[in-house]
Amino acid sequence: MKIIESSFISDVELPLELNISFSKIFDLYKKYADKGFTNHPFHGSAIEMVNLFEKNPELINGFSDYSLLEKYSSQIDLLLNPLFPEPLLLNEIKAASIPFSFTSFKFTNRFKNLLDNAGEDYVLSVRNFQEDSMYIMACTFILSLVYDFKIDVKRPFYFDIPDKKTGTIKYYRAAYNGDFTEITATQNAPKLTDKDFKELLNNFENIALWKEKFPPNSYVFKGFGIINLFDVTAEEMISSIKANLLAGGNRLIPKLQNNLRDFYSIKDLKLGYSIFDNINTKICETVAKKSNSIILNNSSEINCDSGYFCNQIMEKVFEKHETFIISDVEEYGLNTHKNLFYQNLHKSGLQSIILIPIKATKNGDLALLEIASPKAYDLNSVNINKLKDIIPVFEAAVKRTSEERQNVLEATIQENYTSIHNSVKWRFYEAVEKYHMESLTDENATLDEIVFNDVFPLFGQSDIKSSSMARNNAIKEDLTTQLTLAISVLKDACLHEKLPIYNELMFRVSAYLKDVKKGLNAGDEVTIVDFLSREIYPVFHHIKNINTELSNKVSVYMNRLDKELNVVYEKRKDYENSVTLLNDKLAKFLDNKQKEAQEMFPHYFERYKTDGVEYNMYIGQSITKNKTFDSLYLYNLRLWQLQITCEMENLAFYERKNMQHDLRVASLILIHSNSMAIKFRMDEKQFDVDGAYNIRYEIIKKRIDKAYLKGTTERLTVPGKIAIVYSQDKDALEYIKYINFLQSKNQLGKIEFLELEDLQGASGLKALRVEVKYQKDFDENKTITFNDLIKEIEA
Repeated sequence: MKIIESSFISDVELPLELNISFSKIFDLYKKYADKGFTNHPFHGSAIEMVNLFEKNPELINGFSDYSLLEKYSSQIDLLLNPLFPEPLLLNEIKAASIPFSFTSFKFTNRFKNLLDNAGEDYVLSVRNFQEDSMYIMACTFILSLVYDFKIDVKRPFYFDIPDKKTGTIKYYRAAYNGDFTEITATQNAPKLTDKDFKELLNNFENIALWKEKFPPNSYVFKGFGIINLFDVTAEEMISSIKANLLAGGNRLIPKLQNNLRDFYSIKDLKLGYSIFDNINTKICETVAKKSNSIILNNSSEINCDSGYFCNQIMEKVFEKHETFIISDVEEYGLNTHKNLFYQNLHKSGLQSIILIPIKATKNGDLALLEIASPKAYDLNSVNINKLKDIIPVFEAAVKRTSEERQNVLEATIQENYTSIHNSVKWRFYEAVEKYHMESLTDENATLDEIVFNDVFPLFGQSDIKSSSMARNNAIKEDLTTQLTLAISVLKDACLHEKLPIYNELMFRVSAYLKDVKKGLNAGDEVTIVDFLSREIYPVFHHIKNINTELSNKVSVYMNRLDKELNVVYEKRKDYENSVTLLNDKLAKFLDNKQKEAQEMFPHYFERYKTDGVEYNMYIGQSITKNKTFDSLYLYNLRLWQLQITCEMENLAFYERKNMQHDLRVASLILIHSNSMAIKFRMDEKQFDVDGAYNIRYEIIKKRIDKAYLKGTTERLTVPGKIAIVYSQDKDALEYIKYINFLQSKNQLGKIEFLELEDLQGASGLKALRVEVKYQKDFDENKTITFNDLIKEIEA
C-alpha cells in the first residue's frame, strides 16, 4: 500500500489525538452480516469482513502508529474496496485519508497516476494553509460534533500538483467526507459553555484563546476520511488571470503567460499583445508596438495595407473583430505564398497561433491578444472554446487599460497644451460641476467666468540676445555658400564649353552674392531661390551631361542643399539647433524648479518658449482653497525667482560649449507691487489680466525688453546681467536685500541703479541691473533649493 504523508502536518500541534480506526465500517459490515440480511447481496462478503475485523481488533479499536497502515495494507484494501468501486478507479481522484494531517493510504488509479507523474520529489501539500488556521479549524470541528455549536468556517483545500509530462501545474480542490469519524473529549478537556462559545466567536484570530478552550490533545479523533480531488485548473486560471490583470505591473505578461501554459498544459506557450492604432480611422493603419508582441517580431510598426496580413485575417480580425486560428503555420504559409506575417511566425519558431481582437471602447484602438505555440495543432478550433470564459476578462482589462491610457493622454495634453495649471484646476472643476447641476433643471444654464481676484503678478524672462541678427547672419552665410557653389559650377562649365550664357549667368549670380554680403532685405531669400530654380538649375541639368567631372561638380552642389527646402541650410540649422537646445534646457530646468516652489504656496504658473524663455506667476489667496495666504509667501517667491534667474544664467552660460552657434541670454524681472485680477478668456483659452488699470502691466511686459537707459542708446537687457524693473522705490529696497544675500553667496556682483526712457503707454520706470557671477563647474542638479534659501534667511 502506498502511503503519502503531507508536508503540511507531521509534527503540527492539534487539539486532537489522531487515531486511525475503521469501526464505523465494521458496524456497517456487521449490520449486513446479520441473519436479517440473508438475502442481501452483501451478506456473504459482509460475514467475511466481520471475521477479518475480529482477527485484527486494532482496526476497530484504532491506532496512532502510522506504520501499522503498512502492516494491515492488504486488510485495509479489502475493507475499503466498496468505497473505491473498480469502474471509477480511472476516473475519480480519491483517497482514504486522516483529517487534519492529510496522510493518505488508499488511492484510486487516477490519483496514483497524478502523484507518480508529479515526480519523486513532490510532497502532497495544502496551498496557503497556516498551522494556526488548521488548529482553529479542528476546534470548530469539535464544536460541531461534540457540542453541536455550528460554525461555518469551511475553507476549501487546494493542491497544486505538477505535471512532469507537460511541464505545467494542475490545480485541484479537495472535498472531504467525514462520515467515518467520531470525536470524544478526554478528562483534560475543559467543559465549554454558551459564554465560551460567544467569546470564541468574537476572537477568531486569537489562537491563544482557542488553545485555552481546546488544549492540545484534549480530544480524541477516531476514524478516517475520504478525500476527493476535483480538477479546477480552468477556474483557478481564470481567477489568477483576473487577479494579475487587476494587479498590473511590469511582470503582467509573463504572469499571464504562465497562467495560460497551465490552462492549456503547453509548457512552451507564448502570450503577447499589440495595439493597432485607429487614430486615422483606417483599418490597421499602423501598429503601436508593445514589447510583448509576438507577431510583430522586431518591427516597431507595420503597414497592413502593404500585404503583411492575408485578406482573410484583414476581414475577420480587423473588420469583423472575430477570433482567427492558425493550427498549422506551414500550411498557412503555403496558402498565402509565404507572406510577411508567415515569415515572422516561421522566424519566431511558432507553428500554431490564436489571434483574438479586442476593441477598446473609448478611442477605437484594436488590441490583439496573441497566443502561440511552437507545435502545430497545439492550438486549434476545438480547444479555443476553453477560452470562452477567459476572453471577457481580457476584454474588460483591455478596455480599462485603454481608458486609463486615454486619461493619461488627456492629462498630458491638458498639462502641456492648455493653460489650465494644476494650481487653479479646482476652480474649473467647481464651475463645471455647478454648470452640470444647474443644466439638469435649467436649459439656459451657463458656465461661470473663472476670475481670480487680488493676486500678485511676477514676470521674468531669459531672452536670447540679438537673436534676429544671429538668424539673419546665418541666412546670409548659407546664401553666400549656395551662390558661391553655383558660381564654381558655372566657371568649370566655361572651361569645357565656350558659351556666353555661362558668363551672363555668372554675372547675375555674382550680383546676387554682392547684394547678400551687403545685407538682406525682406523677400531677398525668396527672390534668389526662385532665380536659381528658374534660371540656373535647368542649365545645371545640361552641364552634368557634358562629362563626369562636371556631373560630380553639380552633384557636390546639389548634395549641399536641404532635401525639403532645396537651399543650403547649414548655418541656419546650427542656429536653430542651438536655440532649441538652449530653450529646452532652460524650460526643463524652470519646470523642475517650479514643482519645488509650488510646495511653498500654490500659485499659478505659465511658461512660453520664444527665442528664450519667459514666464508669468500669480500668487494670492484666491488661487487656493486649502491654505491661508500671507505676504511672506510673496516675498519668498520673489527671492526664489531671483535665485532661479541666477541659476538659469549659469545654465545658459555653460551650455555654450554644447552649442554649434554661440548664444547668450539676457535676463529680466518685472516687479509689480499692487494686486490685480486675472480672468480666463474662453475664446483664447488662456488667462489674461482683468480690468483697464491692469492693462498697463501687460503693456510694460511686452515692451520692457526693448527699453533704453535714459539719455543713452544702450539697451537695458544685456548678457551677463539681470535687469530688475520697478516703479516704486520700496520695491527696489526689497530686492536690494535679496541681492545682498546672493552677493554673500558669491552669485551676484555689482549693482547699477538706472532710469529708463519712457515707453509708449508707460513712463517713470526704473531698474536695478546686477552682474551675474558665473559659478565654476555649475551643476544644475546641485543648485540651492528653496528650503535652503529660507533656512539661510531665517538664520
